[in-house]
Amino acid sequence: MYGDTRDSRRRVVIVCMSSWLFCGAVFGVRAPLVPIRQHPENPHYFLWRSKPTILITSGEHYGAVLNSDFDREKYLKTLESQGFNLTRTFSGAYCEQPGNFNIKNNTLAPANGKLICPWGRSETPGYANGGNKFDLSKWDRKYFRRLRDFVAEAGRRGVVVELVMFCPFYEDSMWNLSPMNAANNVNGVGTMKRTDVYTLKDRKLQAVQDAMVRRIVEELKDFDNLYYEICNEPYFGGVTLEWQGHIAGVIAETEKKLGVKHLIAQNIANKGKKVDEPNPNVSILNYHYAKPPTTVGENYGLNRVIGDDETGFAGSEPTPYRLEGWDFVIAGGGVYDNLDYSFAVGHEDGTNKIDAPGGGGAVLWGQLKILREFINGFDFIRMRPENSVIQGGVPEKATARALVDRGKAYAIYINGGSEAQLVVALAKGKYRAEWVNTKTGAVEKAEEFEHNGGGRTLGSPRYVEDIALRVIRQQTN
Repeated sequence: MYGDTRDSRRRVVIVCMSSWLFCGAVFGVRAPLVPIRQHPENPHYFLWRSKPTILITSGEHYGAVLNSDFDREKYLKTLESQGFNLTRTFSGAYCEQPGNFNIKNNTLAPANGKLICPWGRSETPGYANGGNKFDLSKWDRKYFRRLRDFVAEAGRRGVVVELVMFCPFYEDSMWNLSPMNAANNVNGVGTMKRTDVYTLKDRKLQAVQDAMVRRIVEELKDFDNLYYEICNEPYFGGVTLEWQGHIAGVIAETEKKLGVKHLIAQNIANKGKKVDEPNPNVSILNYHYAKPPTTVGENYGLNRVIGDDETGFAGSEPTPYRLEGWDFVIAGGGVYDNLDYSFAVGHEDGTNKIDAPGGGGAVLWGQLKILREFINGFDFIRMRPENSVIQGGVPEKATARALVDRGKAYAIYINGGSEAQLVVALAKGKYRAEWVNTKTGAVEKAEEFEHNGGGRTLGSPRYVEDIALRVIRQQTN
């Protein structure tokens, strides 16, 4: 009645080979996760879990894993509650001492004996910040369990992790705390000055660094919510370009053997810099304090994701960080990562009183939510930065940027002024224009109109500091 049993089995095998999802439903076999990657139709953005993605967040100062006092679950729950989809964290090869950079309650400055990092402790006392010295030939199982748990919890909550492998030692006070410093390990490794640590000069130290990178990559091979940054701010502390290329190669070669591929980010500069010869292993170009966002246009032709990966040093009020985020995203950036000092040990829900050279907190979170909802209201994969559609009417001393799917959708942002009479070049058609308050999300003014093509004047309502404009072509029967 049902034919030969062997033929039936053969048909099941064929179906399984062609459809992992079918097999998962029938036999409980899970389809392999695909790590976050560049979108194949527009490599300036991401594709993650089958959805076009821009990463927008306001996250803690990078100690969520290495600071064993930090409640990572409460922190990630807070990010999820605000709709943030990214967090940045350091590996533990670098940490800070209290007071560095005038930051109080700094998560990157663990209390005495609270640093947890890839390397295990020896039986020899004498680590500079409490506890025994490190043994660079031994791994700390508790650390890797904590790291895996952190990435797994983030994934469950819709949060991507940017894991930063290394960071330069800005001052001797940081180098004095590193497990790679010979004073803090029993291996006699790390006898150089801090500006030689990331230079390929010392073979023994380089072997330690390479081994750490390989172990982390091996431990995290199965996660889809992850990408790696080679080194935070490598333009300080003597870090060489050759060393960065080497570390990128170690990541790529290790993953090739594992049969996986996660994106690799390279931190290029503060504010901006044109990249002439990008590393072929690097898919994300990160900048810090990228305002104005001219670096997006300078590097757009490289077809990489461009990120504004850290903010700060502009006071504690939300305004400068809101302006920076809107400017960068509408300029065509794919990552906006606000550095948020409202997160601290004991305040992993973002209730810390900020005493640091930067901002954060609930008011800014609400304003970044408006940015996220605004940009996600477009089919942004089809859009490109095209400021030339703005033909006039920008207020004096203000800037206007446009992200455009010509003839279909226009996302425009004005930074500065109090009222605008924008002249926007539109194709022939019927449109709806909405002026959006960037602080409340309210549509302050809307109009629908037929247009014969060419410049169209769109008058804004009165506003304070900034305003956004959404123009969408309407379907006609």
